[in-house]
Amino acid sequence: MRRKLATAAGALLALAASILAAPAPAQADTRATAGFHVTDGRLLDANGKEFVLRGVNHAHAWYPTRTTQALKDIKALGANSVRVVLATGDRWTRNDTADVSAVVAQCRQNRLVCVLEAHDTTGYGEQDGAVSLSRAVDYWTSVKDAVQGQEKYVILNIGNEPYGNSGYSAWTSDTENAIARMRAAGFHHMLMVDAPNWGQDWSFTMRDHAPEVFASDPEHNTVFSIHMYGVFNTAEKVQSYLSRFTSQHLPIVVGEFGNMHSDGDPDEDAIMSTAQQSGVGYLGWSWSGNGGGVEYLDMATGFDASRLTAWGQRIFTGPNGIRQTAKEATVFTDTGSPGGSCAVDYRLSDWGNWFNADVTIRNTGTTAVKSWQLAFAFPGGQRLNSVWNARAVQQGSEVRVSDESWTETIPAGGTVSFGFNGSSANGTNGVPAAFSLNGATCARS
Repeated sequence: MRRKLATAAGALLALAASILAAPAPAQADTRATAGFHVTDGRLLDANGKEFVLRGVNHAHAWYPTRTTQALKDIKALGANSVRVVLATGDRWTRNDTADVSAVVAQCRQNRLVCVLEAHDTTGYGEQDGAVSLSRAVDYWTSVKDAVQGQEKYVILNIGNEPYGNSGYSAWTSDTENAIARMRAAGFHHMLMVDAPNWGQDWSFTMRDHAPEVFASDPEHNTVFSIHMYGVFNTAEKVQSYLSRFTSQHLPIVVGEFGNMHSDGDPDEDAIMSTAQQSGVGYLGWSWSGNGGGVEYLDMATGFDASRLTAWGQRIFTGPNGIRQTAKEATVFTDTGSPGGSCAVDYRLSDWGNWFNADVTIRNTGTTAVKSWQLAFAFPGGQRLNSVWNARAVQQGSEVRVSDESWTETIPAGGTVSFGFNGSSANGTNGVPAAFSLNGATCARS
């Protein structure tokens, strides 16, 4: 997404051209790696388990003070990843090493895979002030200390939407050069590269040259990202584009998409269903704070998770949505998760049409849990009214409670407690049947 999105003139080229003969499948790289890696066109985490991105974009560069709560809310709604907007300092205020390091730490605390992207390349060749992919590599090199050693948790998206609708024929060589420089600088992360044409690749430049770009990476660890807006307004176009990659065992994700746009009406239902059927990741645009005429792409009104828009409801709770399909990366299960070593005491004070609940979470494991989320479902038609010592998001009967800063750590053998007040239209206030802490089932105490 961009503060200014150029309409892709001629964007609706016949996608029948996508049925052209495909090059030979890319060879899988089976070498051991310390972080995320590509094998046979699939994204695998550091434990060798398949990982499918299911998340959203957050505009950290423009709203840095919103990030702490935004990441907690995005996780509470079920996401397993977040794509974070960073600025190189060429068009927007630079996110320096300390800031990037803090973002990575917050992603990890919230058990979100962190896709970091440099946004100042948006629309290069057409947009005033946009910078080249080479300049983006300079930026990554300057903040390398923030991401070094974070390969298990971080994916580096070299530059957002490099090239508008002019000069995009240089995308292939420029992308190959950027990958080569990143590797020469010592980056061993999974790299992500965006398509030209404001990310939508209506010229099929990325699609047709993806095999050679992938082969140019000496670590064979590059993922392609298509942004789906008005160009992808039918199921046929969505399916044809994605299948061109999956049929060649080339890694592809939908790095941005929305439910509407000024350049046309994207078929979000087809994007989400096709991604689910194909095992392709997606990251919707965007959590909140959109301007410049695309405010309708906000998922949360005013960064408030309790006020999801129609788009927010669709991507988080609709068919093939985040809550239904997201699975947490196993690297978090192995680092700091209670792994089932938890117990929950839920004490209900029932007064018919309203109730209080006092909840205590006990960490029965040997490792402290830092940053937690407790999930459960109300058995009746209860609704949350207020919460103390924690934050909560309710969608239907499902409730996800996350820590406040003063309750974020559960020591080994220790507890944290919170409470809430709720109401029930039918006067029935049962106790939830099951609880999970950071995805691990807890015992009842």
